[in-house]
Amino acid sequence: MDYVGNIIRPPSEAHSMIIQVTVGCSHNQCTFCGAYKGRDFCVKDIKTIKADIDEASSWGVPFTKAFLADGDALILPTTDLLDIIGYIRAKNPRITRIGVYANTKAIAKKTPDELKELRGAGLGIAYQGIESGNREVLRRVKKGAFPHKQKETAEKIMDAGILLSQTVLLGIGGVELSREHAIDTGKHLGDMSPDYASALTVMLLPNTGLYRDYQSGKFRLPDKFGLLEELRLMIEHMEVKRPCFFTSNHASNYLPIRAHFPEDREAVLKAMDRIIKRKDDNSLRPEYMRAL
Repeated sequence: MDYVGNIIRPPSEAHSMIIQVTVGCSHNQCTFCGAYKGRDFCVKDIKTIKADIDEASSWGVPFTKAFLADGDALILPTTDLLDIIGYIRAKNPRITRIGVYANTKAIAKKTPDELKELRGAGLGIAYQGIESGNREVLRRVKKGAFPHKQKETAEKIMDAGILLSQTVLLGIGGVELSREHAIDTGKHLGDMSPDYASALTVMLLPNTGLYRDYQSGKFRLPDKFGLLEELRLMIEHMEVKRPCFFTSNHASNYLPIRAHFPEDREAVLKAMDRIIKRKDDNSLRPEYMRAL
């Protein structure tokens, strides 16, 4: 496989055929992300992509899903995506769902008709990192998209019939904006009501601007119970309009949660209240087990 650099995929795509169609991220300015630093964004040529599909298809693995990497493969022209998706499914008839990372800019560039055409071809799920629902937090971390545009593009994805999985980052507002970040992000998720929502915890990576702010004292990360308070506050304000599967079971988090909202929300809040009140370390993931 012609993989360039480290290939990053969502946890739910662990058993998917992974095809790298872009290298890096077209935005690559977020202060918290070190995944693609020092790497120029580029689109792979279709001959190389199809050669990778041929190789993966020859392994004899009964793939039912495929994922297009890297950071924002949806930025490709729709005709190219349709060609790639069609080739994958022609070679692998069992594959019924294609997944892709989709940043807000990439979604905004697609028309509703283009998204519906991609859905019809097999694009079944889009993963959108929104990080926060607070405008100031998004400005500070140079996300490149504010809440109103995130909501607009989320609606475009769901209106096209594509499943939407959104991720947010605990701790990204630091101690200073922890409460505002938690409340606004919870409201933002509730307002959009994606099919899936996941909370990860920001990890301070040496090759990022956020780490340099931490080193200088400009940014202070909440402690583990501060992060837990943040997660609780977020969930408290996340009043979804339709069913949403919520998780915080990523390895970066202290408290793994898997719950169906809205029905499980009150039970989750009560369980969190008990842990926070008792400062119950035994219920939290040990530090040595936390990772990206």
